[in-house]
Amino acid sequence: MNVDESLVRSIVEDIVKNMTGEKREKLVPVGVSNRHIHLSREHLDILFGKGYELNLHKSLMGDEFASKELVTIIGPSLKSIENVRILGPVRKQSQVEISRTDTFTLKLNPPVRPSGVLNGSSPITIVGPNGVIKLAEGCIIANRHIHMTPRDSHEYGLQDGDYVDVLAQTDEKKTMFFDVQVRVGENYRLEMHIDTDDANAAALNNKSLVKLIKRT
Repeated sequence: MNVDESLVRSIVEDIVKNMTGEKREKLVPVGVSNRHIHLSREHLDILFGKGYELNLHKSLMGDEFASKELVTIIGPSLKSIENVRILGPVRKQSQVEISRTDTFTLKLNPPVRPSGVLNGSSPITIVGPNGVIKLAEGCIIANRHIHMTPRDSHEYGLQDGDYVDVLAQTDEKKTMFFDVQVRVGENYRLEMHIDTDDANAAALNNKSLVKLIKRT
């Protein structure tokens, strides 16, 4: 039988903490996410040319990366936002993630959704250097969520899909975020993802730490 050494180590650490009365402060790093796009292989070919490959701008979590490629997005009223970055690698389905503030420019009313849940989401047009695609649905405001490893989830007593609350204890704007979804994966690292609106409202940035509050 294969033994997960990291899980055993985590369990032992928990036992020691309980014996000594030590409590881990549940502090989570923040990752602020600006508007961005995920593209399917088909749509990347249309926008940039057959067989085009995205170029690395910055590595993110797991195999994800911010590319050097930028496009323009256009709402149904023909209002647009330029220089929207594409994140790689390609996905099965194209998706546009914007903030509530962006909706005022684009004249859209997209739903707040977990990534990949696109049924009934807003239409949007994407313009690249070689072509245009019109999504009948695919534009969302991403929900607040926390990525964590299986070891993190065990330590916190949480599972993929659970919801927690998060306290931002900044000096300027102390804020409680409710209904933050937990996402567990081997390639993740502990990080709470929020959009620029939430970050600005609570005076948070990519160096901030917030406190996870597990529901009882």
